Amino acid sequence: MTAMAGLQPKHFLWQVEERIATVRLDRPERKNPLTFESYAELRDTFRALPYADDVDAVVFASNGGNFCSGGDVHDIIGPLIDMDMKGLLAFTRMTGDLVKAMIGCGKPVIAAVDGISVGAGAIVAMASDIRLGTPEAKTAFLFTRVGLAGCDMGACAILPRIIGQGRAAELLYTGRSMSAEEGLAWGYFNALHDAETLEEEAMAFARRLVAGPVFAHGITKTQLNQEWSMSLEQAIEAEAQAQAICMQTKDFERAYKAFVAKEKPVFEGN
Repeated sequence: MTAMAGLQPKHFLWQVEERIATVRLDRPERKNPLTFESYAELRDTFRALPYADDVDAVVFASNGGNFCSGGDVHDIIGPLIDMDMKGLLAFTRMTGDLVKAMIGCGKPVIAAVDGISVGAGAIVAMASDIRLGTPEAKTAFLFTRVGLAGCDMGACAILPRIIGQGRAAELLYTGRSMSAEEGLAWGYFNALHDAETLEEEAMAFARRLVAGPVFAHGITKTQLNQEWSMSLEQAIEAEAQAQAICMQTKDFERAYKAFVAKEKPVFEGN
């Protein structure tokens, strides 16, 4: 296991407090676009999180009133025009690897979405476990508006599971912006908060998770994602095995003893 509080990334901001890592892109003057370098560094950071013993939850925050404007037009889209197929496939696989790393990081990820969340920025929010927004949040999977398919970074697999096939198809075909109100009504956002309180609400949510049985939370995240490709019988068996594992933890014993003593359990994540 490793500590990640001291991580000093070059292409985004990183802070760990109360066992919660806060990530935010740091180009607010451009509405926080992604670059080749920030994609790769974010991927590597989320890949390292399963081995971090000082992080139990992640908040992916906004910066300067916006979440992320997607791939930088000049730093990414321009160079892609000149790449051959080998280079293009290496790029699209790298961006998909960021989503895989977020899903496989073993920690709940909460996206705090203010303002613009489009393209790959919408994908990052989509790949999070919980999404909190503001009334000003504008989400668009705008790939078709630049001549590309809507099937980017897992969008055709994940988005329909969140908002439904028909709604996802509309957004992915048209690239139109989904309002915050639509996102809340469709189940994309778990809640909406004022911009002034959004990040604190996300941190409060993260604190509740961190105060819980974090080993079991990791099991929950694993099952939520793995069961997509399982039959019902396979899923029930997988959950039987997962729950039996959790029943061997000290947190399960602590919860029982606290219940008997009519006290609130204090979980330690083991």
